[in-house]
Amino acid sequence: MSLTMVNLAVIGLVAEVFVGFAVATFNGNLNYASPSRRHSGLGIDVPRVSMRSLKRDAIAYKAEELSFTHGIASGDPYPESVILWTRVAPSLSSDASNITVEGPVPLYSHETQNYINADPSPICVNWNVFLNETGEVVSSGQGFTTSDIDYTVKVEATKLKPFTVYNYQFTICGSNITSPIGRTKTAPVANADLLELKLAVFSCSNYPNGYFNAYGNAARKDEQDYFIHLGDYIYEGNAKGERAHEPGKYLFSLHDYRTRHGQYRTDPDLQLASQNFAWITTWDDHEVSDNGYRDGSSALNNTEQSFLNDGFVSVDQRKMNAVRAYFEWMPIRQIDLDDNLRVWRSFQMGNLLDLIVLDTRNYDRSITSLGWDNEYIEQISNDASRSLMGSHQENWFYNQLSKSSNRGATWRIIGNQIVFSHISASSGFSGDNWNGYVANRNRTLKHLYNNNISNTVFLAGDSHQNWVSDLVWLDEKPYSAETGDGAIGVEFAGTAVSSTGFNGLIAPARAEAMKLVDENRVLQWQDGYYRGYYLLTISPEKLEARYYGSPSVATRNAWDLPLANFTVFAGANKLARPVAGGSVEAGFVKGGVTNPTNITLNTETWEWDIVGFDKMYITT
Repeated sequence: MSLTMVNLAVIGLVAEVFVGFAVATFNGNLNYASPSRRHSGLGIDVPRVSMRSLKRDAIAYKAEELSFTHGIASGDPYPESVILWTRVAPSLSSDASNITVEGPVPLYSHETQNYINADPSPICVNWNVFLNETGEVVSSGQGFTTSDIDYTVKVEATKLKPFTVYNYQFTICGSNITSPIGRTKTAPVANADLLELKLAVFSCSNYPNGYFNAYGNAARKDEQDYFIHLGDYIYEGNAKGERAHEPGKYLFSLHDYRTRHGQYRTDPDLQLASQNFAWITTWDDHEVSDNGYRDGSSALNNTEQSFLNDGFVSVDQRKMNAVRAYFEWMPIRQIDLDDNLRVWRSFQMGNLLDLIVLDTRNYDRSITSLGWDNEYIEQISNDASRSLMGSHQENWFYNQLSKSSNRGATWRIIGNQIVFSHISASSGFSGDNWNGYVANRNRTLKHLYNNNISNTVFLAGDSHQNWVSDLVWLDEKPYSAETGDGAIGVEFAGTAVSSTGFNGLIAPARAEAMKLVDENRVLQWQDGYYRGYYLLTISPEKLEARYYGSPSVATRNAWDLPLANFTVFAGANKLARPVAGGSVEAGFVKGGVTNPTNITLNTETWEWDIVGFDKMYITT
């Protein structure tokens, strides 16, 4: 064998060893599996990405050229592990094109302030999880990231203790450049005897529509164990104004969705909440497209192809672009890589509760209201074949309810996107919530009643207004709106973080709330004026819900007003009477009164009343 052949053999062996090591390190970043390893069009060819860095002209970033551009986050807590997330990149900007590993990868050039075609070397990141009290590192690892996954990093920190608070931090390998220090919390084991658990619940954060005060207010008060987000975390539209959407168009391409996620993560209150709390999320429709369903949406109904700039994108490809960006940018587990649309999953939080997270939007939903078909949807709303979830998820859901009850968990908390209760709005029929899928709702209620499944609490977002109801199978089961007898559970639906609700001032909003409560038997409280969130405090004896509102999202502020408090006693399956203790601070409560209180904002005191407060602050 010649010397040249020996050298080539050695080089080949070194390359093989390097690629093997690199693949293992790449695999430490979960986003290289997103959204599917098994489908070449949806996954990343990790060995090919590894080989790119061996090219002679591959460009390596210097550590000082990089930064943690969008903060850090954690989510999907298990008893022994949690997901950690960050992004390490040379720029805030997302990759300039839909990358495939078949060709050169666009690289950001500081000299030209633009992208150039080149093959960058992977960026190496170390991470540590440690105890704040002692600084002891209890879990650590290393991973690579590249522009193939928009420079995101998502890892699973393992070998942790249940229901324990940890700190975590990322570091660029070989440097002293570190991320902020984050805080997270693991879940309790399934048989743990918990005395209390607190969940802060959010939905509908529209960046151009206002500031994310709700995130920051909850994070600074620091009362909750986990953040729950029920969807519309981003919006796919093209809104203008002070916080105009980027890119300035409706989203279709992978780059579009990545850019929008990146813009949202620049919000300081979102960064604060993500840094210090583990999030459990599901998507609604706007993470993909408004009023989405299995085969389209209100903005893209041609299921074969639609025009996009100088090319075409199908409904399915647009959905996959959105899904891939979502998994890249969110601290969420992909529990089934063969089912890349699946975000429905469950969390056992001791013997106190099961959190069952649904997808009533994108997974396998039958056609919904699209603007032009409302009369048709109303006609078929009770068709037995219609499903919000598809048969696979629906059967899983019922099994989860039964398993939770059989294992002896006290509460079943259902994280769902849209209002479940049968409520008729003044604006008429809406087929885009459970009212458009009556048979599916009836099957759910039948399963609860027939199997005597107690202590079920539905959570909802989407509507940009607050709704609190007894959970009832109307027309099938006797029910007293005065006492709550006959109900099988309760529903807490929350307003938006910043998306527009009732388009008006407090007085007409309260009048509308009174009308809605009077006209709907199950509806016990309603408010459409405030943006905000609600906090659930859950114990073996009772569940309490406290609603908070921001009087304005037109500015970034810490104003956080109490709106109403509710109690559900274990085994009662209804809201405790008098509802909200007989008194609320906003909206209208059935059988009670609305008592505005004095509040302090910016060290000055104003009376929170129908006249004065309307004139001072108008929610966007």
